[in-house]
Amino acid sequence: MDKHIIEMLGRSKVTIENGRIVDVTDPIVKYCPLFKKYHNIDEINRGIVKENCEFRMRKFGMCSENRSVRMKNFLSFGISEMLSSALKMRIIDAVVIAADGCGTAVIEDPEIVQGMGGRISGIIETSPIAKVINEIGSERVLDAKNVTIDQFEGVKKAFSMCYDAVAVTITSVKDAERIRECFGKDVIIIAVHTTGASMEEAKRIFEFCDIITSCASRWIREFAKERAILQVGTKVPVYASTSNGAKLIKVKLDELGREPDSVLEDGPRPLV
Repeated sequence: MDKHIIEMLGRSKVTIENGRIVDVTDPIVKYCPLFKKYHNIDEINRGIVKENCEFRMRKFGMCSENRSVRMKNFLSFGISEMLSSALKMRIIDAVVIAADGCGTAVIEDPEIVQGMGGRISGIIETSPIAKVINEIGSERVLDAKNVTIDQFEGVKKAFSMCYDAVAVTITSVKDAERIRECFGKDVIIIAVHTTGASMEEAKRIFEFCDIITSCASRWIREFAKERAILQVGTKVPVYASTSNGAKLIKVKLDELGREPDSVLEDGPRPLV
């Protein structure tokens, strides 16, 4: 069976089987200023999540053989946009991502990083999609048969491919700790999908990660007050917690001719 499980809008878990949405859980976040801005969504509920997921499936073939793999920049300061710019400027050589149809993969093409990473948030489980694997290159996919999601092994694979400067996106603080302990500062670790992080998890995220997305996390915002050295965005900010993280973010700031931010405005509700 072709099966994909993703966490998306409002951290609702969506299950897609054979091209059909078969289950949508209740979102824990009810409002997001980014979805209000780009999709005019005032309240996130299961129906809205299902609609948005169906839109993504129609628009760019998410979780199907119609999957669009490449994309130009969409958000100013999305993680995929930052990574794409860093690749173009040769600040990093490759990015380890996890996405539908390929699982964990090592990417050096900026448009593929944007196309695969910018269109999906949290991927829990996926099935192989031939078009995606062929366009990325099976040699770049960690496990082309089972499309395993394992960011530590992805980083290990990236270094085995002789890349020197690698970035990786993670959703698990355990992965971040393991990657940092094994590979040191040679890896830029980016924490994404942080909604729901506990106080202890948020603390450890700032200890092991270079860049952190705030999402709808209360505790990420709290620790950022003391631990962040750079902020971009005021509603759903992204933080740098190390000089390596700040360097990568500044590439995007310079590209856009912008300065870092220092205030917070109305963000997601509720913060959890």
